[in-house]
Amino acid sequence: LIQKATETITANRTSIIIAHRLATVKKASKIMVMDKGTIVEMGTHNELLEKKGVYSKLYEIQFAAHLVA
Repeated sequence: LIQKATETITANRTSIIIAHRLATVKKASKIMVMDKGTIVEMGTHNELLEKKGVYSKLYEIQFAAHLVA
């Protein structure tokens, strides 16, 4: 419900979304990943997964937690 509302509100707009749940930003045109206050990765969801960096590791952790829950 909240995800759908966020998509509606941000459609065709520049928006800055800060989120811990990666599903919230999965459809964003650009995702910036921060670590200790510094941008360490930037790209689309698929680009960041392919880099196998911080975003990919966090996504795997969240996805695995979702499967267990």
